[in-house]
Amino acid sequence: MSTDPERRRRRADVIGILEPNPRPLSTIAIAVVAVLVLTVVGFFLSTVDLGLAKAFNTLHVGALGAFTTAVYHVISPVPAIAITFVVAGIIWWRARDVRPALGFGMTIAITWLPSAAVKELVHRARPDVALLPHPFPVQPDPGYPSGHTVYITAFVIALVWVVRETRWHQVARVLGVVAIAVVFLSVSIDAVHYPTDAAASILWAVAVAPAARVVWVDWVMPRIPVLRPRDGAAVPLRVRR
Repeated sequence: MSTDPERRRRRADVIGILEPNPRPLSTIAIAVVAVLVLTVVGFFLSTVDLGLAKAFNTLHVGALGAFTTAVYHVISPVPAIAITFVVAGIIWWRARDVRPALGFGMTIAITWLPSAAVKELVHRARPDVALLPHPFPVQPDPGYPSGHTVYITAFVIALVWVVRETRWHQVARVLGVVAIAVVFLSVSIDAVHYPTDAAASILWAVAVAPAARVVWVDWVMPRIPVLRPRDGAAVPLRVRR
């Protein structure tokens, strides 16, 4: 049976994402500019990196090809949503507080979902399967930006914030970078996206996720009575440097 200090420590372990952003308006401004720039750039890319897409696709053979295809399927929308719910549930259990779990999940959602609207607006075609050495089955939607890459980048950023006051912070950062690189290479090797689709998606998430966290955690949650901090609820743990 856990003691009170143990419960407080468990709560503090997973609530770094609740720490307020000291420069919220600048964060929002950076996200808006990034979204506008990345959207405009998307209209001009066309097939500029088709040669690079073909070069990546030559690697889609044997075990590596099977692995990259598996990665693509594992973080497709339905499994990605399920993974997010599971991780958010673990965060809720660990913190004994729903707020960091919602901060995690909603930061991902607010970063990820608008990229689908930009995808339809830009409507950049995916690499032509007729030109690829190892074509992936034709995907019905446009390719810019890559939803898979936006998702994994937003997921990593949100998780790193969740654990930033813990001994797991550096581990999460390193493994997160590896995960983002794996997804970038997977969608490029499968050639379901141009490499520029995936690169723009990383930039999108890096710029938009901090703004998404500000909007949800700093602005929206305090206005929802059931999500306001309560007496005895988890509060950010400051670690002395």
